[in-house]
Amino acid sequence: MTITLEISDALKARVDAIAARSSLSPSEVIADALENGHSLEWQERFLEKVAEGAAAAERGEFASQDDLARVVNKYRPT
Repeated sequence: MTITLEISDALKARVDAIAARSSLSPSEVIADALENGHSLEWQERFLEKVAEGAAAAERGEFASQDDLARVVNKYRPT
């Protein structure tokens, strides 16, 4: 199904920016908003948090060995 809609230039710029950062098409960004309730604001914040996490991991600011062991062993029988 093809739907055509008119949106403001500012809204189009936001959709295009999200699409570029997420490797999705603008149509997929809009479909995600409609199908999953992920507003443009939510998608923008999500991408910011992912970028922050990736940058922190590259700086070595990640979970400690104790943190990882706690997660890995969380559901292991004692």
